[in-house]
Amino acid sequence: MKIVPIGDKVVLKRIEAEAQTAGGIVLPDSAQEQPAQGRVLSVGDGVRLSNGERVEFQVMEGDRVVFTSYAGTEVDVDGESLLLLSESDILAIIQ
Repeated sequence: MKIVPIGDKVVLKRIEAEAQTAGGIVLPDSAQEQPAQGRVLSVGDGVRLSNGERVEFQVMEGDRVVFTSYAGTEVDVDGESLLLLSESDILAIIQ
């Protein structure tokens, strides 16, 4: 199954949290924070302005991005957890 977002929506896959600290301490699952980084899987059509034009996305499929902590909606597709959010919830592109 494939999710095709509409409008200004973006589908992301979160980048897995680090299981070990820089000092070598192994963290249990309950202590790991949800990472606020992900990879863009697909983008919508863009925002439609009042004059009928569409604004292009600043992010593209494959971009690694940073997004706000409580952004979007978690969806489960074929056993894979994905995040559906607005482009405005994306803070930066990591290059």
